[in-house]
Amino acid sequence: MGISGDPAPLKENGMDIEDIVLSRDRRGISALRPHLSQNFCYEAAALVSEDPGTAIIITGFYILDADSNETDGPPGAIVLGEALKALEYKPIYVTDRYTLDLMRTLSAKDDVVIDFPITGSSESENFAKNLLRKYRPSVVVATERCGATGEQRYRNMKGQDITGFTARTDYLFQHHPATIGVGDGGNELGMGNLALATPSVPTLVKDPCTTQSTAPVICSVANWGMYGIVAALSIQRGKNILPSIKEERNLVKRCVQMGAVDGASHKVEERVDGFTLEENSGVLAELHRLVESHLH
Repeated sequence: MGISGDPAPLKENGMDIEDIVLSRDRRGISALRPHLSQNFCYEAAALVSEDPGTAIIITGFYILDADSNETDGPPGAIVLGEALKALEYKPIYVTDRYTLDLMRTLSAKDDVVIDFPITGSSESENFAKNLLRKYRPSVVVATERCGATGEQRYRNMKGQDITGFTARTDYLFQHHPATIGVGDGGNELGMGNLALATPSVPTLVKDPCTTQSTAPVICSVANWGMYGIVAALSIQRGKNILPSIKEERNLVKRCVQMGAVDGASHKVEERVDGFTLEENSGVLAELHRLVESHLH
C-alpha cells in the first residue's frame, strides 16, 4: 500500500485500526466519528510520511486534583517517537514543566525534550515560532495535550480552568501547515475540527478546544490513538514498528513510578483512563494482529 491514506482491505476480526482504537469507549468519543474521515488513522500516518524529517511531538496534561501529570499521553508520545526513529525521522518532544521530568525519564538519552514555558500569549507565540524556525519540523503532533477554548482558556473534562498550569502549545499548531491532534474527550489540542459537534455529546466537554489540526485522530484513550497511527505507518511502510506488549507496559509502569496518575481515578496506579494494563495490552495486541495480517 502507498501513503495515500486509503484503508487497506484486510481487517482483524472485522475491525480496522479506527475500530480498534475506538473500542471499549467509555466516554462517548465514538459519537464524533461521523464528523471525521472514515480512515483518520491512515490519513494521519500518510501526513507523517509525506515529508520525512523532524517531528515535534507535544504531550502532557495537568491533573488539577492530583497536582500531577497522567499516564495517558507520554507513553503514546514515546511510542510514536521510537517508531519514527525506525523510519529515520528525528522526534523532538515538547511539554511543560509539569511533565518535563517524566518525558526526560521516558525518552532516550539522546532525545531532545523541550520545556515550553507557561507564560503569556505573546511570549508563548514567539517561543513557538522560534522553535519551529530552529527545528523546521515536517509535522507537529499533539497527544493528550489540553488545547485552548474559544476564549483562550484551558479546561479539563470537568470544565475546571487549568490555564495557569498549561503552556500555550497551540501556537505550534497555528503556525505549522501539517498537524495531527490526538484526543479522547474533545478538549485536547487539535480537536478544534470537532468543536461544533463535541458539546452535543452529553459525556464530552461542553467547552471544547477550538484549535484545529490537519489530521485529527479520536480514540477511547489517547495512547491508543498514537498506537493506531503507528499501526497505519507499519502497514504503509510494510514493516511492523509497533512496540511490544512488554515495552508498552513498561512505559506505563515508569509513568506511575514517576508519580503520574490515572486520568479517571486521579490516583497513582497502573491504569490509563481507568483501563488496566491488561486492557491496554489487549488493544495493542489487536493492532499487532491487524498489522501482521497485512504484512503476511
